[in-house]
Amino acid sequence: MAQVKLAVIYYSSTGTVHKMAVRAAEAGEKAGAEVRLRQVTELAPAEAIASNAAWSQHFDRTKNEPRATADDVVWADAVLFGSPTRYGNVTSQLKQFLDTLGPQWQQGLLADKVYAGFTATMTAHGGQESTLLALYNTIHHFGGIIAAPGYTDPLKFADGNPYGVSHVTGGNNDAPLGDNEYAALDHLAQRVVRIASKLKSE
Repeated sequence: MAQVKLAVIYYSSTGTVHKMAVRAAEAGEKAGAEVRLRQVTELAPAEAIASNAAWSQHFDRTKNEPRATADDVVWADAVLFGSPTRYGNVTSQLKQFLDTLGPQWQQGLLADKVYAGFTATMTAHGGQESTLLALYNTIHHFGGIIAAPGYTDPLKFADGNPYGVSHVTGGNNDAPLGDNEYAALDHLAQRVVRIASKLKSE
């Protein structure tokens, strides 16, 4: 059976979604996939980044990491997108990247791939589900196959998000990822790779 190619493409300002992306990429590799981990380009002005110590530190730590390109999506059999929530929607940084994929969409190069997403917010009801649903609007236009986790494993009753994976960082925006989130990310990556593998073998 041909090896599945998984792209994990994300935006992270202070590092939480970055950690989620790294875990998802590791889980994809353990599931047998060839993985590309890619961060989308930062669009915020330097003064905005400098105004937040955690943002500035994360920007410096990751500034030399590979940046996502359209080729990463075209290359992949499956794609996991990650984004913090901004007013119940994906960040402008991830949305800008998605908006550049028009030529690939017009050629049908984004269709028939497996997609899913993950997100983080500071508060428990901070728009996590609406962010994932907003992301999936784009996937519908791609002609992609959304492999949301649903409640396909008992662990999802602990994680509690059938739309993807999400994490609450708390009022200080520093609550660490826990066992529930890591298990949910592992399950999501494994599920996406498994479904993509079945499609690829047809």
